Amino acid sequence: MAALDPAGYRRGEAGYRRITIALFAAGMTTFVAMYCAQAVLPALSTSFHVSPAGAALSVSATTGLLALAIIPVSALSERFGRTRIMAGSAIASAIIGLIAPLAPSMSVLVVLRGIQGVALAGVPATAMAYLAEEVHRDHLGAAMGRYIAGTTVGGLAGRLIASFTLDVSNWRWAMAAAALVALAFTAVFIRLAPSSVYFRPQPVGLRDTSRAVLGHLRNPALVALFATGFLLMGGFVSVYNMLGYRLLAAPFSLPESIVGLVFLMYLSGTVSSSVAGRVADRWGRQRTLLAAEAMTLAGLLLTLPGQLVWVLLGMLLFTAGFFAAHAIASGWVGLIAVEHRAEASSLYLFAYYVGSSVLGAVVGVAYSAAHWNGTTGYVAALVVCALAIGVAIPSLTRRATAVTA
Repeated sequence: MAALDPAGYRRGEAGYRRITIALFAAGMTTFVAMYCAQAVLPALSTSFHVSPAGAALSVSATTGLLALAIIPVSALSERFGRTRIMAGSAIASAIIGLIAPLAPSMSVLVVLRGIQGVALAGVPATAMAYLAEEVHRDHLGAAMGRYIAGTTVGGLAGRLIASFTLDVSNWRWAMAAAALVALAFTAVFIRLAPSSVYFRPQPVGLRDTSRAVLGHLRNPALVALFATGFLLMGGFVSVYNMLGYRLLAAPFSLPESIVGLVFLMYLSGTVSSSVAGRVADRWGRQRTLLAAEAMTLAGLLLTLPGQLVWVLLGMLLFTAGFFAAHAIASGWVGLIAVEHRAEASSLYLFAYYVGSSVLGAVVGVAYSAAHWNGTTGYVAALVVCALAIGVAIPSLTRRATAVTA
């Protein structure tokens, strides 16, 4: 094996290419499995005679249980290694994904999706720490952007595969097809991911983990980034959870396959997350984060008119802005937390997926009360709160530095 720069892989090196492709595949695996159910929510409502809020539990159960498991799993990765935890997690998730379509009732499906969330936790819990350890800090933003790009393509692929299959079959075959795709990308990750070079095993203990977690929670800049992930992910999932219901109903009345094509908007996030990482490395993280959040809000507001062209344009901007903001915030966590990065990344993702689970379930109430106007008002309030937090992050960072100096 060739000697490596002690600071980590740099862009242009073979190791950098392998690790970014492998993490792109890991992002694909995670989001195909996690959000394929989002494309079949109206079908679940019809099949099991449940409300939009009830059907959305098939998404919220996965993200909610993933959030609860993510910190313990990150602690295990400190002892047993990053790639081992990620590989085992992805394989277990794909297997459960193949079982879930056999569920005889909505309650059983929700339970299986929750178990799948626990199995999935090892990938997002470990991926950002793995990159922060193995990639040179000057190139971390771009590498993190590629990982986030993998999640966007994964979310797109899971939804498109499920939507197209649903158009010719039923929700069971739709979810099974997505599970097979997730398994294929798991194989790509296992084949390409370089072994950890800079990882050093650490003891796993409740006291050590608690100390690391509490230390991060005392850092106001990190807490602000955790809150940012909570709010933005909650808003993002809320919009996509309800979008299918809106487009299937009047005045649009689109068929399932055409509604599925709306998820092609995820490609804007694939581009924006990669570009945002490079822009942030050059022009600063706060400026890039605020611009991305403003784009998210503008896109959301454009979806209000009842013309399809405005809805599509709005979703394009909304999706691009969200993934750019997520790429910046998640990468920023790894730079602020110089110790116990796995726990810091896991706290960010804990907040991120709790937002998906809790806020993404509550939106069903807003939609039932005021349809798309209620959804838009609800999500706009979340994004405005995230913007306010983004403005305050530099001063919080200075405060944290003064306290630790």
